[in-house]
Amino acid sequence: MKRFLLISVFGLFTAAGFAQSDPIVMTVNGVPVPRSEFEYSFNKNNGDGVIDKKTAEEYAELYANYKLKVAAALEERLDTLSSFKEEFAMYRDQQVRPTMVTDAEVLSEARKAYDRTVEAIGPKGLIQPAHIFLRLSTKATPEEQERVKQRADSVYNALQAGADFAELAKAVSQDARSAARGGLIGWMQPNQAYPEFEEVAYSLQPGDMSHPFLSPDGYHIILMKARKQLEPFEELKEAIVRSFEQQGIREAIAEQKLRQQVDEAKGALTMEQVMDRRADSLAAADPEMKYLIQEYHDGLLLYEISNREVWERAAKDEAGQQAWFAAHKKDYAWTEPHYKGIAYHVKDKADVKAVRNCVKNLPFDQWAEALRTTFNPDSVIRIRVEKGVFKQGDNPTVDRMVFKVAHPEAAASNPDYPIDAVYGKKLKKYPDDYTDVRAQVIADYQDQLEQEWVASLRRRYPVQINQEVLKTVNQH
Repeated sequence: MKRFLLISVFGLFTAAGFAQSDPIVMTVNGVPVPRSEFEYSFNKNNGDGVIDKKTAEEYAELYANYKLKVAAALEERLDTLSSFKEEFAMYRDQQVRPTMVTDAEVLSEARKAYDRTVEAIGPKGLIQPAHIFLRLSTKATPEEQERVKQRADSVYNALQAGADFAELAKAVSQDARSAARGGLIGWMQPNQAYPEFEEVAYSLQPGDMSHPFLSPDGYHIILMKARKQLEPFEELKEAIVRSFEQQGIREAIAEQKLRQQVDEAKGALTMEQVMDRRADSLAAADPEMKYLIQEYHDGLLLYEISNREVWERAAKDEAGQQAWFAAHKKDYAWTEPHYKGIAYHVKDKADVKAVRNCVKNLPFDQWAEALRTTFNPDSVIRIRVEKGVFKQGDNPTVDRMVFKVAHPEAAASNPDYPIDAVYGKKLKKYPDDYTDVRAQVIADYQDQLEQEWVASLRRRYPVQINQEVLKTVNQH
């Protein structure tokens, strides 16, 4: 069943004619890897930007190990997990959906949008007004209404007397967005503003200025900057298409097409099945797409199985970390002394000793919580603490009080916590225990588990590499 799945989904053809043009580079657990698949991965991961380039022979061993892990994941049926299926479908569909939409279809949608806009604009065209706006609440008293009206008249009189419209808009208009641009609103079409506003605006020609008039929001004075008809579609199509692309038009068209196909099938197909068919069709016609989909599929399996066998296992296995450190302690020797402890800063001299007494009989990993609950249990911060394994240069207080190295930062004490102190121990050459270098220990432990795991997979699953075909990679 697994072999059938791989063949049906990813098209690993074994027909004699195909084998002649795309010979098998390797076979892992009975599954052949054609040269085209190997070249896709080799060239993608071994390009010009790669520092540690591999030869085809070196990469073949790595790729075989990759395939071994995928085989192990398939044997454990990780590909049947609902979480895997959902994530794989998501990644695959991100590649497949855009192929369901042509540029012509996007352009057609742009044309439809343009035609709708032309119809909405009608013969009135587009206008570009600037305005000065004085807000008036609908609940304003008669006195407030009169005061705003008089102010609008005063602004109008100033404009009539020669005041600069843009400067006055910046100074007094209460439409902050347009005021910052000298009152300029931007291009408008019919039915985008209050009827009271549009009636006045569309009555003006470029250069005309209106008297103050009232809309439901307040008083306006309009200066008409320009009028025009919408440019021809050919002039605007690139901008419309670009805007549509940014808004996800292809995804919307693809979704519409998918739903249409499901509806036409009248219950015989689900959307997932439609996507499966589309993916299979693309994979059969386009090797790049086929191997990209396979890369998503196998990569997700690789992540899941590696997390179980190596990454998460090593990260959670504290006994294993401790045993690894004990057996390889010399590998973690330092070239310079370190200080394991705390640098702390207090307001009261008595707290210097209190801090030490609080943690002196506790394991190092419990110090932070003990100090927090004892000295800083609420919003009142009684002490400030930096905890860790420090080398020279990591902490100014540790540098000054432990390593006896003074520099400008060390003298800059916090006036709210003027008393500095340290507590801990100096480690001359080696970490105290594995937790002092946990990240490095976990990484090394993971490497060891990885090697052991690959060795066991090599024993469990047969691997055959065709050296003669391997020599032809990128050479045919």
